[in-house]
Amino acid sequence: MAKVSIKEAEKLRVDDDFTIADIDPESTPSVDEDEIDDAFEKYDEEIAELHDCLYANGRAGNENAGSILLVLQGMDTSGKGGIIRHVVGDLLDPQGVHIKAFGKPTEEEQKHDFLWRITPHLPEPGMVSVFDRSHYEDVLVQRVRGMAPPEEIERRYGAIVDFEAEAAANGTKIIKVMPHISKAFQGENLRKRIEREDKHWKYNPGDIDDRMLWNEFQEAYEIAMKRTSTDAAPWYCVPSDDKDYCRTVVKTLLLKALRELNLEWPAADFDRDLELKRLEES
Repeated sequence: MAKVSIKEAEKLRVDDDFTIADIDPESTPSVDEDEIDDAFEKYDEEIAELHDCLYANGRAGNENAGSILLVLQGMDTSGKGGIIRHVVGDLLDPQGVHIKAFGKPTEEEQKHDFLWRITPHLPEPGMVSVFDRSHYEDVLVQRVRGMAPPEEIERRYGAIVDFEAEAAANGTKIIKVMPHISKAFQGENLRKRIEREDKHWKYNPGDIDDRMLWNEFQEAYEIAMKRTSTDAAPWYCVPSDDKDYCRTVVKTLLLKALRELNLEWPAADFDRDLELKRLEES
């Protein structure tokens, strides 16, 4: 059965030599296009079971259960919502998942440091948090549009590294994914949103404004990922013109994080034999 192995998924990790132009958004590394459907379901049962075990440990009060933070940050129409719907939504128990979409900061949020609004949404032990956009907006949009001075953007790179290192030290496995699409593929998606009545709700005229700055955003992504991809919080730049391929890679990365938590089912806090006897007598 076809699969995207953890070893293959790790090849998409951003390192010091990373160049975004070297990643072909149309490619499906390690899997032929006609094998993606099989690969997509390869790890489903194990992921679901491991997540149940994680959530059970959290419910049992295991402060050392660990947690997972999945950050999804990409250009408009890159498939972030599809990952949440078809990977997180289809596989993970919703009781054990916290999903947060970050938009333009509110007036209150603007009064604080850019990480202030992020902290409350970090996962508790036993939980998975998913960010649809994230604190990286403050080194992407604000860099490209000149909304913050260069020295402040520079400070934020370091602040992000420290922030994520602290979260990791507290037991959170961090996965950061950029679903990387081509400009042509984005154009097709935006056209559907403009033309189709059932997709109008997804469209924002500001998407075209950002598209006009495509090269500037690509440069900002490359810099941000290289500056903040660490062992504690790695970035993965995943080809995503084939959205099922990207979703398959995300599943593999989730599996890796869940396995690394090395969890066992929480021990019973009751006398098993006694409770079975009581059940028989009831």
